[in-house]
Amino acid sequence: MLTKIDICSIALLKLGEKPIQSFNDDSSAAQVARTLFETAIDSLLASHPWKFAQKKFTLSKTSEGDFLLPVEVLRVLDCDCLLYQISGNRLTAPADKVSISAIVRVGAESYPPYFANVAALALAREFCMPLIGDQNLLRTIAALFESELRAAKFIDSTMTAGSDIPDFSLISTRY
Repeated sequence: MLTKIDICSIALLKLGEKPIQSFNDDSSAAQVARTLFETAIDSLLASHPWKFAQKKFTLSKTSEGDFLLPVEVLRVLDCDCLLYQISGNRLTAPADKVSISAIVRVGAESYPPYFANVAALALAREFCMPLIGDQNLLRTIAALFESELRAAKFIDSTMTAGSDIPDFSLISTRY
């Protein structure tokens, strides 16, 4: 089980830097990690419908006539109401209740290994210029990140078994 500090330390090691013990360490690496961690990870989580970060919610209309999205929601994937619009942290729809499926913030301790590796590379990419300032290293880390991201998306997308097609008239007719 990894922590935020562990993932930041892995990112720093990939850059040839020393790991940190805390976000409050007296080092530029700790300051950069403290500043960039949340936004980099939130962006990575929101970029793909990661199965481990999906959660369902049932929302009730507020007194303003819309629905307030929970704070942990980074991206709405689906809504049971066909006509809906999202603006900031509010969802509007012509219903009294809606059910949504969303990508939510997940603690580092819940990251599967394939995501933890991609998260460390995403952080290394973000940390590279402020800490190292080397364009060549940045390009190398970015290429490695893209490759690992593709692999992680593949692993995540194959985590559930496909289902057989239930009685579908066109298939039955063919055979």
